[in-house]
Amino acid sequence: MGSTLIEKIIEKNTGLSKVTPGQIVTVNVDRVMIHDIFIPFVAEKFEEMGFTKLWDPDKVVLIYDHLVPTSAVEDVRHFKIGDAFADKYGLTHVHRRDGICHQLMTEAGYAKPGNIVFGTDSHTTTYGCVGCFSSGIGYTEMASILGTGEMWIRVPETIKVVINGTLPANVTAKDVILRLIGDLRADGATYKALEITGSAVDAMSVASRMTISNMAIEAGAKCCLFRPDEKTCEYSEVKMEDVDWLYGDEDAAYCRTITYQAEELVPVCACPSQVDNIHPVSELVGTDIDQVFIGSCTNGRLEDLAVAAKILEGKTVACRTIITPASRKIYIEAIKAGYMETLAKAGAIITQPGCGLCCGRAGGILCDGEKVLATNNRNFLGRMGTSKVGIYLGSPATAATSAVYGKITLPK
Repeated sequence: MGSTLIEKIIEKNTGLSKVTPGQIVTVNVDRVMIHDIFIPFVAEKFEEMGFTKLWDPDKVVLIYDHLVPTSAVEDVRHFKIGDAFADKYGLTHVHRRDGICHQLMTEAGYAKPGNIVFGTDSHTTTYGCVGCFSSGIGYTEMASILGTGEMWIRVPETIKVVINGTLPANVTAKDVILRLIGDLRADGATYKALEITGSAVDAMSVASRMTISNMAIEAGAKCCLFRPDEKTCEYSEVKMEDVDWLYGDEDAAYCRTITYQAEELVPVCACPSQVDNIHPVSELVGTDIDQVFIGSCTNGRLEDLAVAAKILEGKTVACRTIITPASRKIYIEAIKAGYMETLAKAGAIITQPGCGLCCGRAGGILCDGEKVLATNNRNFLGRMGTSKVGIYLGSPATAATSAVYGKITLPK
């Protein structure tokens, strides 16, 4: 019997000839990421455990993104503790103002195809877009890895998702993952790997695959993996012959297979206040919204800003519209391409790269009774303001089109 993609990664890492779902193994960690919210807890637990040095300072990445710029006095504490930890233990990779952790981990080449990477944020599943086994962990587990370089895991079962055909022009990767979450439900992939394949996936950019792997955690997935191709190799700066082993075998054992025909998919939204509360945009047309947010580690990439700029060119937004690039590099590229000028002329508010409104830590929070259509990954109660704010999640195309009218509108 063959191996699934996640099984192959674990087998190569551990040197085991075959692993099976449910088996407990210890893996050698290739890289870890700690973000600003968790660094005080990781630092405290690391020293409480009695460690005096990092297993490999070069494999540790510290990223300030959720609290940049600070919006509360206590945020400064996280920066001071993080900087002190970095100085004391010789961290060589610290990003203080470069963008969102999940964008930077692949953009800067920290997470590569075939790697095993852990991070202190649930959306660490994002790096599966390049065929990297990546997953979120807590601060105690992170402190342990910092001291040992190892982590135990239970080999997950794999759900295979096949998407064949050609996506309609107004359907994006965000619509695909929202549809999948709606079908799986919020707990349908708990501690399972998702392996995404099919001709529609082959046609996707790495950025689009990143959107899907980012939100896999919303169905409970341990990770979400894509087979590397030439696009992946160009993006990750690796050679195809070094990653051509990263695919699921035809005779591998999958616990479930889900198949979609791309032409049948439509634009959808996650409605308040659960990510698996999925409805076609056509059913929501005319719903008043007070604000649009385009950004986050889900949809703050260059192709997302390009879509928004194309839709908003020559128009003026009818509601508050906030644009937040996922990284400084993307911000600069969007400026060079003219997207930022177009968005600014349309009346959008453009903010610095970072998590921003997604985690409710920066400008743009809403109050009782207000509704926002956003491109991020969660619409839980209280995430973007009070518990009486209605959060709809949709694609950049849906969000930008809706911003023109101040109502949820079907992108065309």
